[in-house]
Amino acid sequence: MVLELWSPGGYEVARWLLLRGVAFVYLLAFLNALRQYRPLAGEHGLMPLDSYRSRWKFRERPSLFYYVRGDRWIAVAAFAGVLGSLAAFLGLPGFFDGWTAIAVHVALWLTLWTLYLSFANAGQTFYGYGWESMLTETGFLCVFLGPPSMAAPAVTIWLFRWLLFRNMFGAGLIKLRGDSCWRDLTCLDYHYETQPMPNPVSWYVHHAPRWFHRFGVATNHFVELFIPVLYFAPKVAAAAAGAVTVGFMAWLMLSGNFSWLNFLTMVQAFSLFEDAVLEAALPLSILQPEPAPTEFTIATYGLLALVAVLSFYPVRNMLSPRQRMNASFDPFNLVNTYGAFGSITKTRYEVVVEATRDDMPVEDADWRPYLFYGKPTDVGRRPPQVAPYHHRLDWQMWFAAMTASPQRCPWFVHMTAKLLAGDEAIEGLFREVPFEEEPPRFVRAVRYRYRYTTPEERRESGDWWRRERDCIYYGPVSADDPGLRRQLRSMGWTETVEELDDLVEGG
Repeated sequence: MVLELWSPGGYEVARWLLLRGVAFVYLLAFLNALRQYRPLAGEHGLMPLDSYRSRWKFRERPSLFYYVRGDRWIAVAAFAGVLGSLAAFLGLPGFFDGWTAIAVHVALWLTLWTLYLSFANAGQTFYGYGWESMLTETGFLCVFLGPPSMAAPAVTIWLFRWLLFRNMFGAGLIKLRGDSCWRDLTCLDYHYETQPMPNPVSWYVHHAPRWFHRFGVATNHFVELFIPVLYFAPKVAAAAAGAVTVGFMAWLMLSGNFSWLNFLTMVQAFSLFEDAVLEAALPLSILQPEPAPTEFTIATYGLLALVAVLSFYPVRNMLSPRQRMNASFDPFNLVNTYGAFGSITKTRYEVVVEATRDDMPVEDADWRPYLFYGKPTDVGRRPPQVAPYHHRLDWQMWFAAMTASPQRCPWFVHMTAKLLAGDEAIEGLFREVPFEEEPPRFVRAVRYRYRYTTPEERRESGDWWRRERDCIYYGPVSADDPGLRRQLRSMGWTETVEELDDLVEGG
C-alpha cells in the first residue's frame, strides 16, 4: 500500500470522475445559493448576515460576506460560482498545457472553494448541514488533483479515500452508539415515513415486509462499518468496496431526498477505481500522462501533512463514546467529522403555515396553506423527487416541527412577519402561496401528526398521507400584533417591524 501511495499515476479515470462529479455538485450548490441565499441568510434574510457578523469573528468563521456587504454581492458570488462550476465540469484546464494548465486548474478550484466556504460559513442555521462542510472539504482536495496534462497524484486520491472512510465509518459508529433501534434492527420500520423529506419511492418501501427492513439495517451496518476498511485494501478489493458503496448510495438516493449527500459520497467512492482494474474489467485503454512537476508533487505532500495534523480531532471525535455528528474542527472546513441519523424519529410531525384574509382569525375562517416544494402538506400530493437539489426552508421546517412551539426557531417568527408583510423574496421559497395579490390579514401555524396511508386507504382515497391535528404551533398573528413586534425587536429585526408599520399605515 505504501508503494501505491507514492506511485505517480494510474488514476486518470478516477480523477476525471471526481472532478466532474464535484463540479456538478458545486453547480447545484451555487444555483441553490443564487435562488435561496438572499431570502434565507442575506442582508435582509430570515437569519440576516448581521447576526453572523455579530456572533462570530472572521477568524472563527471566515467568509467574504464578513466584509463584502449587500445582497448584490451575494448574487455576484453565486453567479460566479455557477460559471466556475460549469467551467470545471467542462474541463477548462484541459484546454491548456504545462504550467498554464496547472495555474488555471488551481485558480479555478481554489476560487470555487473560497466562494462556497463563504456561503457555508455565513449561512448560519440554513447552512448547518453535514453536506456543506463535506462539499468544502471535497472541493479543497480537488485543487490538488491537477489538470489532465499531468498524471493524477496518488497522494490526493488516497486523501479522497480517507475522506470517504471518515464519512462512511463515522456514520456507522454514530448509529451503533445512538438509537437502540439501530441495534435491534428496527430503525427502518420508521425511517422511510419520518425522514426529513420522503420521495416517490419512500411510501412503497415503508410498506415492505418487516424482514426487508431488518435486512436493510443489517446491510447498512455492513456497508458503513466493514466495507470502509477495504478502502485501503489492494486495488481489486478496494474497487469492489467502491462498487458496494456506489450501489448503497444509489439505493439511498432512490428511497429518500438527502440533498447532495448521497451523490457526493458516491463521487468520493470513484477514488477507489484504479485504471488497472478498469482496464482489466472493461474494454478500455487509458493513456497515462507525464508525471506531475516536482513543485506540484511537493504541494501534495504538504497537503498530506496538513490533513494528517487536522485529522486528530475528527478521529478523536469518531472514536469517542460521545461522538458529535457532522462537526468541523477548523474554520476552513478542511478535515471534518461526519455521521447522520444517530437517532431516528418515530413519529412524524409537520407544521402547516396558513393565512386568511378574513377580518377575524376564528377557527372557521378561510384558512389557506402555504405549500412547500418538498415537505408534506397536502395529504393527496405524492412526495416529490427533489434531491440532489436542496430546499433549505423545507428541511428547517422538519426540524421546527420536532417541538410544539417555535421557541428554538427564531427564524420562524421572522418568516411569519415577512409573510404578513407580503415579502416576495420569502414567498418565492414556497411552491404556492394562498394570497398572491395582497398580504394576508392573519397568519398561523398548526402542528399535525402525519402518517402514511395504508395500501387499503390509498386505494380508497388516493391520498399518500393521513394527518391528525396536534396543536396550534404559533399565532394567529397580524401585522399590528404587539406580541409579534416585541419578539422581532428583541431579536434585533427592527427593519421588519418598520415594514409592518408601513403596511398598517397603508391600510
